[in-house]
Amino acid sequence: MPISIPGKVVVFDYGEVISFSPSDSDRQAILSIARVPEESFWPPYWQNRDALDAGTMSIRQYWLEIARHAGVDFSESRIQQLWIADHRSWLSVNPDTYDVLLALREGGTRMALLSNAGFDFGGYFRHGPMGSLFERIFVSAEMGRLKPEQAIYQDVLDELGIEASDMIFIDNKAVNIDGAAALGIDGHVFTTAELLRSYLDEKAELASA
Repeated sequence: MPISIPGKVVVFDYGEVISFSPSDSDRQAILSIARVPEESFWPPYWQNRDALDAGTMSIRQYWLEIARHAGVDFSESRIQQLWIADHRSWLSVNPDTYDVLLALREGGTRMALLSNAGFDFGGYFRHGPMGSLFERIFVSAEMGRLKPEQAIYQDVLDELGIEASDMIFIDNKAVNIDGAAALGIDGHVFTTAELLRSYLDEKAELASA
C-alpha cells in the first residue's frame, strides 16, 4: 500500500536503516586482508571513522592510520584491497526497508537521504538504482559536517527549501534523532522496517485527517 504524507519530506539515514550492518563474513574478509589481530584493528577503524565521514581524512590516510595504530605497514595495493572489502560490506540493502521507500514513492511522498559517509559513497547513493528514489542526496563528507551537529540538519532544510516542521527524519541512532529534534524536526529511531512502516502510516493518517 502507498504511503502518502503530503507537505512532508522524509529524510533517511543509510547505514543500518536502508542497509544491513556488515556481516560476520564481511568483517572476517577485511581482517584477512589486514592481517592484524581483531583487537588491534577495530578500535582505530571506528575511532577514525568520523574524520573519514567528515571529509577531513582521505581514504588512504584512514587506512594508514589504522596500520600505524596496529604497528604494521599496509602497502598501497593492500590499502586498495581493504577499501574495496570495507566499501562492499556497507552495500547490502534491507529489502523490507526498501519496500517502505517504494511505498513512499508510490504515495508521492518527498524523500531525501542524509548519511554520515565518506566521499566514496556519493556516487553509489546517486547513481545506483536507489538514487532515483530521493529528491536530494546529502553526504556528510561533502558537507563538511556530521550528524548530530545541528548545522547539518539546517543545511538539509535550507537545500530542500522547507521548515523544520516539514521534515521527518529516520535514523538508527537516538543521538542523531535528538540532534534533529533540537531544531524541531520530528524523527523515528529505526529498529525494524515493520515499526518504521507503522510510524509512517500514522503520519500519513494525521496528514489526511
